[in-house]
This record gives sequence, C-alpha cells and structure tokens, in this order.
Amino acid sequence: MAWGEAILKFDGVSLEFGPNKPILDAVSFSVRRGAKITLMGQNGAGKSTIFKLITDEMQPSDGRIITPPGLTIATSKQVMAREHMEKTVREYFEGCFDKKVYDIDPRIDAALEVVNLVADHDKPISSFSGGQQARLLLASALIQDPDLLLLDEPTNNLDAAGIAHLTDFLAAYKKTCIVISHDADFLNSFTEGVIYLDVHTKKIEQYTGDYSDVVREIAARVEKERHKNAQLAKQIQENKEKANFFAKKGGNLRLLAKRMRETAQEAEENMVDVRKEDKAIRPFTIPIQQGLGGVVLSLSSVTVMKGGKPVDKEVSIELRKDTHLLLKGPNGVGKTTLLESIAKGTQTGEAIGDGVRVGYYRQDFSTLNFEETPHVALMDAMVEKDGQKLRAVASGFLIGQDIINTPIGALSEGQKGLVAFAQLVLMEPGLLILDEPTNHINFRHLPIIAKALDEYKGALILVSHMEDFVRQIRVDELLDLGK
Repeated sequence: MAWGEAILKFDGVSLEFGPNKPILDAVSFSVRRGAKITLMGQNGAGKSTIFKLITDEMQPSDGRIITPPGLTIATSKQVMAREHMEKTVREYFEGCFDKKVYDIDPRIDAALEVVNLVADHDKPISSFSGGQQARLLLASALIQDPDLLLLDEPTNNLDAAGIAHLTDFLAAYKKTCIVISHDADFLNSFTEGVIYLDVHTKKIEQYTGDYSDVVREIAARVEKERHKNAQLAKQIQENKEKANFFAKKGGNLRLLAKRMRETAQEAEENMVDVRKEDKAIRPFTIPIQQGLGGVVLSLSSVTVMKGGKPVDKEVSIELRKDTHLLLKGPNGVGKTTLLESIAKGTQTGEAIGDGVRVGYYRQDFSTLNFEETPHVALMDAMVEKDGQKLRAVASGFLIGQDIINTPIGALSEGQKGLVAFAQLVLMEPGLLILDEPTNHINFRHLPIIAKALDEYKGALILVSHMEDFVRQIRVDELLDLGK
C-alpha cells in the first residue's frame, strides 16, 4: 500500500499490562492519509493506550506499528500534566518543540485563535480555568501542525463556543485526525469513519460512517445474531425432543433419531457468538441524607472573573430539598472555582445548613486519592460501613474484582469517574455539587446518570457543557455567571 493511501498501520499488534491482562490481541487496521476517524470503546478498553502506542510512549508486546518516514504526530491529552502548571504560557508552548522557535509568540497567538482563547503569554498555566486549560492543550497540539493529530476527549471542559470553534476547525482540517470522544453531536459533525476497540475480544473493528451510524450498525448486528441464534435454538430443541422420542421406539426409528441428533449438533455448531455490547452501568439512585430539611444552601453573592479579576456578584439563591440549580457561563468566568469554594464552605455570602453532607464531583477527580484503591475510597465514603453493600454498588458501576483493589491512579479517566459516582451513592449527600460530570464517561452510561440526577431529592448544583445531557435533568433554577 502506497503511503499516499495509508499514514498509519497496526500489523498484528498485541499488548499486555501483565499476566492475564491483555489490552490488544493481534490487532490490525490502517488509517489513510487525510482521514478523520473516531476511536470508540468502553471506559478502560484501552483507547488512550492506542494513542500511546502510536506516539511510541508504549511498545507493543507483539506485532508492528508502521508509519511513513518523517511522520510528525501531536497529541492533545485529556488533562494538563501537573509538571506544566507553574510554566508560563510561552514556556509551555516552547516545550512543544525540540528546537528553539524564534517566532513563538505569533505562532502561539495563531494557535490560540483557533481554540477561541486570548491569553497573556507570561501568565502561569495554573492561573487558567479547567476549560481554558483544555483550550491550551488543544492549541499545544495544533501549533505543531502535525501530519497526524491525536485528540483525546478534546471537548471536555469546553463551553459551547469552544466546541463550535473546534468543530469548525476540524471540519476544514486537511490533515489526518483521530479523535477519542463521547460527544455524539461533536463527532457526527466531522468524522467519516470509526475504529472500534472491543473490550471483550480485545480486537479492532473498522466502520465507515459517523458515530451514530456505527452505534446503529452495532445494535442491528447484535439483534440479527440474537435472532439467528433463537431460531437455531428452537430447531435444536425440536430435533433433540424428536430424537429422544424415536430412539425409544427402537428398530429403524433409531437411525432417524441418530440423523436428528446430527442435525441438532450441526445447528449448534452454526450458532454464532453474539457480539457482547459494551456494558452499561446499572440504573442507580443517589439516596438523600436522612433528616434533611429547611434551607440546604443559600447564596447572597458569588465570585466571578471579569477582565481577569475576581468580582463579587450579588445573587439571591435558596436551595431546599429537591431543588436543582444549573450554573452556566463561558470558560474562564470562574464556575469551577465557585463550586470548589461552595463545597469547602469558603464562598462569601454562602450559608450551608447545619450538618449537611456535601457530595462534590470534581472534573479533575482531585477529590480522589490516586494512591488509594476504589475499595478504600468507597469504604471511606460510606455513612455506615457495609462491605456487602459496597461490593454491590461497585459492581453496578462496573468496578469489579479486576480493578477494585487497583490504585485509582492506574484507572482510566472514565473509570475514575465511575468511582466518583459510586462514592456519591454511598455517602448519601444532602447537597450534590457536580462539575462537568459527563467528562470521560461512556455514552451508554450518560442516560442512566442523567436519570439518577433528575430523580435526586436533595439540593443539586450542576455545571455541564453537554446540552443533551442537561436536557434530561430537571432544572428548577438557573444562574448564568456570564450575565
């Protein structure tokens, strides 16, 4: 195959993280030059690992990864690495290149314009919001103008304007791009094919069409396989019953019984292994704190960012039991900072009811101790310690025996999110604060999570950029920090 046709080829690639922990099993696929591809798969299947194999951060256990000589690759990662936090914007972008770039400032501005961000080049990365850091991550990949662009959950933390700018850029992008995302609307706007990593078979399947096309195709295939097997199962049962009947009659009928058993055996051999769909988490309820009553949270002022400076804004918010508040505003206005200060009880003008337990889901999972295991984290969250209940809740969030005693830091971002939701179920909060809870979460889980939040009977504050997700949740009050 000429390199004008293929820019990346996996040839029988296998990868194991340890004994009996296969991630990929003799995977083969290719990506043609100029293609825009979605990489799909369940949380923890190994999507980000495939990116690391492409960039040589990891080496396969077997097989080859073939790229043309001189291929340049850049990756926009999910979260800003801690070692970059104290760098200035200029220092961060200078680190994207092996050699000194003398015209770095105009190149930074050009990359930031694509992601709709204006930034002082002398400001430290730590001074930017989560959404602004997401834009910096994107810009750091774009500034390199690579032959192959790898985007890992690029819409996480982006507001509607940021997603629109990125979508327009990718639609016009002339080079090759592979994207990991669970945002169906975003993916459908520009991708033309899907690489699907099956968590059960450890194989890659390739499809043409957009994200929604593939979801429908997979569902149709599963239904077809189930229907075929149901027909064969009925035929097998009928032949076995007739064979048993004729065998008892003796004589020539025994020969007929033998043929019927052979027919049943042939039908059993023709049954197909029905494709296992990605597992969805079980429907769940977040219990409300017992004895909750009166005003759970009141806010007379909130701190927002205007012109790069914190400003107190007068509000009149009173959240009681079964009251849901949606917090909106552009990236950089201070949504995450406000939620953190409310959760810690340090926001000026805030009053939380006595004894109210606060469940706080942070978009960066910094409420989780990455050195602990899910088992320890979930046990600590429980009001009354109960190992059997813990295991049942964990199982419902796909936290099985294979990962429950693994350090949280070794889990995928999606699995960390599921641990955080399991914690909320076990702690039974009176006030639930959720900062971008859809980030990193598999699309199959989102309707189940939305239903649980919609039915939550305590006080709730939600920030989410995913409009389809928000539409599924009852909102009683709206606070737009951008107005």
